[in-house]
Amino acid sequence: MRYGGEPWDDRGKPGCRRGRDRGAGLFASTEMTFMGNEYEDHTVGDFELEQRQALRRVAGLSTELQDITEVEYRKLRLERVVLVGVWTSGTLEEAENSLRELKLLAETAGSVVLDGLIQRRDRPDPATYIGSGKAQELADIVAATGADTVICDGELTPGQLRRLEEIVKVKVVDRTALILDIFAQHAKSREGKAQVELAQLEYLLPRLRGWGGNLSRQVGGRAAGGVGIGGRGPGETKIELDRRRIRERMAKLRKQIKEMSVVRQTKRRRRQNRDVPAVAIAGYTNAGKSSLLNRLTGAGVLVEDALFATLDPTVRRARTPDGRVFTLADTVGFVRHLPHQLVEAFRSTLEEVADADLILHVVDGSHPDPESQIAAVRKVFAEIEGALDIPEIIVINKADIADPVVLARLSAKERHSVVVSARTGEGIDRLLEAIARELPEPDREVRVLVPYERGDLISRAHTEGTVLSLDHTPEGTILHARVRPDLYAELDRVAKPVETV
Repeated sequence: MRYGGEPWDDRGKPGCRRGRDRGAGLFASTEMTFMGNEYEDHTVGDFELEQRQALRRVAGLSTELQDITEVEYRKLRLERVVLVGVWTSGTLEEAENSLRELKLLAETAGSVVLDGLIQRRDRPDPATYIGSGKAQELADIVAATGADTVICDGELTPGQLRRLEEIVKVKVVDRTALILDIFAQHAKSREGKAQVELAQLEYLLPRLRGWGGNLSRQVGGRAAGGVGIGGRGPGETKIELDRRRIRERMAKLRKQIKEMSVVRQTKRRRRQNRDVPAVAIAGYTNAGKSSLLNRLTGAGVLVEDALFATLDPTVRRARTPDGRVFTLADTVGFVRHLPHQLVEAFRSTLEEVADADLILHVVDGSHPDPESQIAAVRKVFAEIEGALDIPEIIVINKADIADPVVLARLSAKERHSVVVSARTGEGIDRLLEAIARELPEPDREVRVLVPYERGDLISRAHTEGTVLSLDHTPEGTILHARVRPDLYAELDRVAKPVETV
């Protein structure tokens, strides 16, 4: 395949067709139409190896800014990037969806995407990720588009990063570094910033590079380049010094995060001591978790059509239709191939999921592949101790813009699911009823006469339990309710059983 020349033809060969409309830039706005059925045929060996392994464009991956205010809103210079991925397994649709998600990540980080390409390989090249020949083709595309960054849809080794940068002559970033950069932009709280910095340092540590012999401390005399006096040190090279300082900083951050998590644990224990059930909202990034929290509680938290808009958890109170109080915790969103460093760094935040009585697993019903989102989130759940044992309700969100066929398919696969629209309010009543059914029920039933001067106990029965009936008499209020053991003990001490009245 040649870039900037003739497109692949339409005579039964794999590839793309160039659209008629052309905008500014050689590749920036070229519309491509993919012939998926023809491409699938090559997997049975109908085409030559060179054609099978060629870089192939993914349609619809150029960023089109509708208004200059979009640039002003981002408040930074938009990097011009080219995306590249290696398709090693799964279907073509899954590979293209992964690259489209990478496009959204790049735009969230503040980039304008010029082109996106996929290469079919059995496994990534150990030296350059896409092979030396395709790396040179990528360099030609970078030069033709004027890109200043290449983003790879995978985690590259230090050697792959260095070698690919040497060939394409621009900065190379992998998927993990991109996600970490987005987290760094969105972290607001002290704990969130510390968690992101720890994850970045864990990623950076094995990727430190030497900056030349002039920075080495292991030098001296003419044999060492004539550095001589002032150049002899304790025997520690600059890169070793950097590693030591990074390890020291990581240890300090871990200590700070542990201290800050104590506050969160104290608040959580306080809620548990009041016997208020906890519900955690979890799910894929940009699935509508914060919108759902706002719809259920009126919390007013930030809602933005961007990946990882929420990093700091928000906890709010809500009520079931029968009046019981519970807490809703909005948590950080997940994504495919979520870096392990982030799972570790945000473990204290993810404890909101592990300590919940119920998980609302929010899914974007309008996504091209919602099943893969569910699988990716459950994979992260598996890394959180005890999360898989917690009852789960699949909340299929964005019903107002989703395909009804997709909604029906998801509802059939996930029987414990509710279809809602956090934007319009559709299905929210059904969701609250499902939450009420799943929350742990108070386990003590009482029928007592409560004196009027102890109206606080009646109030607690409303907020902490389930009131079945109230009957006001001259002597007091006859309360029939199901309550927690601590309130049951208080009522037993103060109130009189109805049978003895």
